[in-house]
Amino acid sequence: MEGNEQLAIIIPMLKKVGGGIGDGQLTAPTPCRAFDVTGILGHMTGLGSALALGFLGTTPDGTGEATTAGASEDPRDGFHEAMDALLEAVESPGALDRIIEGPAGPMPGSVLARLVALDGLIHGWDLATATQQPWAPPADIVAEADAFARQALTSEMRGEAFAPETAPPAGAGPLERLVAFTGREVG
Repeated sequence: MEGNEQLAIIIPMLKKVGGGIGDGQLTAPTPCRAFDVTGILGHMTGLGSALALGFLGTTPDGTGEATTAGASEDPRDGFHEAMDALLEAVESPGALDRIIEGPAGPMPGSVLARLVALDGLIHGWDLATATQQPWAPPADIVAEADAFARQALTSEMRGEAFAPETAPPAGAGPLERLVAFTGREVG
C-alpha cells in the first residue's frame, strides 16, 4: 500500500481526533516527549502545510516548517485545513515521483509519503492517548507502517520525533509494538 493510500485513511482519523480535543486538553502532555497536545497540532499543521507544497512541486520557505504568521491562537483552527491540503497534494499527479525536501533531507515523494503516514499514525496515537480518544487504525495500515519504520528509522533519524525504542509491555498488540519502536512508553 502506497503512502498516499495510507494517508487517505490516516488523515480522516487524525481530523476526527483533532475535532475531539477539548479546550482544557490543549496543554495536556502527550507520549511524544517533544510536544504537548498544542505542540503536536502545531507541528502537524506547519509540517503538513510545508510538505503539501513539496508534494505539489513548489517550495516552502526552506525551513521544513510552513510559516505560521497570522495563524490563529487556537491550534485546532488550521489543523483540519492543513491535513486536507496535505492529502490533496499527496494525491496530486506526480506527487509520489518527484524528489521532495523533507525533514530528513531530499527523498522521493513515494518514500516521504510513507514517512508522513508513519508520523501521522504515531502522532494520532499520541493525541488520542493524551485526550482519551479511541485510535484504532486498520491492521494493514499498522503492518505497513511497522515494516516501513523498521527499515527507515535509522539511528540518524532518532531524536525528538522518533526517540530510541522502548520495550512494549507483554502482550502488546501490533500498534503498541510500533509505538514502542518509535520511542513512546506504552502503558
